[in-house]
Formats: sequence, C-alpha cells, structure tokens
Amino acid sequence: MRWGWVAAGWAAAFAVLHVFWALGGSVGLASSAGDRLAAERPGWFVAGGLWGVAALLLIAAGLAVALARGRRRRLLVLAGAAIGLLLLLRGLGIEMLLLAGAYAGNAAMSDAQRHWSLVLWNPWFLLGGMAFLLAARSTARSTTDTTPA
Repeated sequence: MRWGWVAAGWAAAFAVLHVFWALGGSVGLASSAGDRLAAERPGWFVAGGLWGVAALLLIAAGLAVALARGRRRRLLVLAGAAIGLLLLLRGLGIEMLLLAGAYAGNAAMSDAQRHWSLVLWNPWFLLGGMAFLLAARSTARSTTDTTPA
C-alpha cells in the first residue's frame, strides 16, 4: 500500500469536513472549534479557519498524491515530512496538555470539547501525521532504492 494515498485521503476527508462547516454545517464544529466560534461564526473564522484550512488541506492532498505516484523530488519528500511532523506535534502537544490538565476549568474549553479533542480530534491529527511521514519515508526509500550505486 502506498502511504501517499492514505495521506491524500486523510487530507481530502478533512478538507471536505471544513468545506461542510464553511457552508453552514454544524455537526462536530463545536467539539472542534468551541461553542462560541461554532455559534457566532465570525468572518475571520469562516474565511481563514474553515475555507483557508480547506484550501491548505487540498494542497496537502495534492502533495500526498504526488508522493503516492512516486515523484522523487527532494523538496516534495521534505514537504511531506514537514506536514507529517507538524500534524504529529499538534496532535501530541494538545493531547499532552489536555491529559496534564492544562485546560481544566478553562471557560474557553467545555468538557465536551476537551473530551472530543482527546478521543477524536487529536488522534485524527496523529493519524494524518503518521500517514504523511510514512508517505515521505516510502518515497524517499524508493528514491534511494532506484538510484544507481
């Protein structure tokens, strides 16, 4: 299996979810962004946090497809690895903060948002991070395997 396709699917699915939210869908938004942002939907949040993130995810999906197709450009592999690392750091960092109680009693984060961050959103970021890192690694390995000695 090519990990690039897994990473592309991950990014595309997350982009679709952001487009759904940007178009007015609400399922899961409060548990991701918080009750206030989900209810008020300020323009900056819809433009940058929903449409902007969806666009970045589609770019990442295109990069992952290129990795899946075995494009052996160093910059492409580095970009895939960087995306993977950022996603892993985001997932692990927030997970550790929540488990350590850093947001306990914080009025900005509801108990429901904390719960869904721990069991859904952070693991989702970890999955995406691993997919991108494995895609970059497998493409880099195929590059070294096909390079004449």
